[in-house]
Amino acid sequence: MNRVMAALVAVVAAFGLATAGAQDKKTRISIGTGGTGGVYYPLGGGLAAILSKYVPGVDATAEVTAGSIANLQLIDGGKSEIGFTMADAAWDAYNGLDKFNGKKVALRTLAVFYPNRMHVVTVEGTGINKFADLKGKRVSTGAPVSGTEVTAERLLEAYGLTIKDITRERLSVAESVNALKDGKIDAFFWVGGVPTPSITDLAATPGKKIKLIDHADGVDNLRKKYGPIYVKNKILANAYPGDDHDTTNMDVWNLLVVPEKADEQLVYNIVKTMFEKKDELVKVHKDAQFLSLDNQTTGASPLPFHPGAVRYFKEKGLKF
Repeated sequence: MNRVMAALVAVVAAFGLATAGAQDKKTRISIGTGGTGGVYYPLGGGLAAILSKYVPGVDATAEVTAGSIANLQLIDGGKSEIGFTMADAAWDAYNGLDKFNGKKVALRTLAVFYPNRMHVVTVEGTGINKFADLKGKRVSTGAPVSGTEVTAERLLEAYGLTIKDITRERLSVAESVNALKDGKIDAFFWVGGVPTPSITDLAATPGKKIKLIDHADGVDNLRKKYGPIYVKNKILANAYPGDDHDTTNMDVWNLLVVPEKADEQLVYNIVKTMFEKKDELVKVHKDAQFLSLDNQTTGASPLPFHPGAVRYFKEKGLKF
């Protein structure tokens, strides 16, 4: 009898372990973000946290990347399930344009997130007071394969300049800030949320007076060539320490994108969680306050939405 009972206990234990193993099986989601000095990375970390906490069976992780272009390439290569991207970079990938020349990426929009603000950043003493003064200067146009790099090149073109008109560096926002502090560059481009932590750090540096350069005048030329993806806006005074005037700028919206073939129910659960737990994302960065149902139907996304996202939005009364 003891041997029988022992065998029964062993069977039950084995079954229990097998069941537990099945229950512990997770759907792993990699979220492509950006550099640690920008806004994509902290927001991606906040998103990973709420998905892991509230979506059953999901284990999400935010990955440091070079930004939009890199995130789209990761999705195309099957190495990432969600990516942060600027709308212009997503449009290029979807249509096989520019850096995706001849290689269309099968994408769908998960959600329109927040407006990305172009910054053209310098400090006093560089001789740069207006956009045209960038000519002949040492300028970082953003990290390689980043959305910032693409948009910086387009904005230069909108003002009648080219990469050959500057001494170009290709640095992340954190690297650009350090290079500007050390006098190794005169200015840099950055497309990101406001405030961007690295730029706040620059503005708070003793002995440095930050200057943001107006550039909204270039938007009309951008829209003529690339369509209504770009819009005029302002970075308001005091967004960064010591910056006491409004700066006209160009905005392009940020999207979260997924592969076209992403599971519909999983996408539905992700979108539902994002909107229902939005307050937790706002605690990570205030730009998450732009995550609203109203912004989903404004045309800010040039891509079709994923069916899982559409299902949630229709439940909330949006018309697609």
